[in-house]
Amino acid sequence: MNNIMDGVGASLTLKKKIANEIKQKNLTPCLAVIQVGDNKTSDIYVRNKNKACDMVGIKFINIKLPDTISEDLIISEIERLNLDDNVNGILVQLPLPPCFDEGRIINAISPVKDVDGLTYPNVGNLVLENECLVSCTPMGVMELLDMYNVSLKGKNACIVGRSNLVGKPLIQLLLARDATVSICHSKSVDIKSYTKMADVLIVAAGHPNLITKDMVKEGAVVIDVGINKENDSLVGDVSFDEVSKKASLITPVPGGVGPMTIASLLKNVVKAYKFQNGK
Repeated sequence: MNNIMDGVGASLTLKKKIANEIKQKNLTPCLAVIQVGDNKTSDIYVRNKNKACDMVGIKFINIKLPDTISEDLIISEIERLNLDDNVNGILVQLPLPPCFDEGRIINAISPVKDVDGLTYPNVGNLVLENECLVSCTPMGVMELLDMYNVSLKGKNACIVGRSNLVGKPLIQLLLARDATVSICHSKSVDIKSYTKMADVLIVAAGHPNLITKDMVKEGAVVIDVGINKENDSLVGDVSFDEVSKKASLITPVPGGVGPMTIASLLKNVVKAYKFQNGK
């Protein structure tokens, strides 16, 4: 099918561009990832980040802390990294064990090193359309739309899902491109009436196969951010087989938005390095 948006290929293109910039300009960016507790899924995500950093020439530091540590000591570690000029990006691997205040810990990160784009200053600057570090998955979605030359100006864009990590930042990014944006969530009534109008439909709800073909406009661009386990396989929030017959472009799961998220993280680390070093 020639309407599939290849996130793997697009991410490799972006990674090559980042690697070339690092090599040609002799940059020395460094990412520190803090893990708290023992979470096998988090271990996989961190290994993938490490591998991606190695691929492009970003130094990677993994700091593993026990879940018995105090919140104040986690923040002390973040403050140490904030002051370390050799560390350009700091990321706290989520989720944290439930006993910790995620907001307090995340907001201990210096905004100029917050490569996940989750601190209050970065979120506020995104709303105000000021220069900032943007959350990686929404940024990856926008990169993918750009790579496939999807015009957003004046288009109806619908987001399904209002999470702080994906849905809310996407509102601002789409508005900045002059799209007309609607957002649906678990309390929305008649989601179909909104999704059916969308020229660009972005789904990040965390519900497998939530969006079916009758909910999609003919020729729409459909971005599936969801990733769910079902019968030992990974599926998205969009019923891919049926919706792909109506969409002009559609992302698969896996192989769509996921690879772009990591590539966007690398881009943020380089951006943070350049800002901190006046480049």
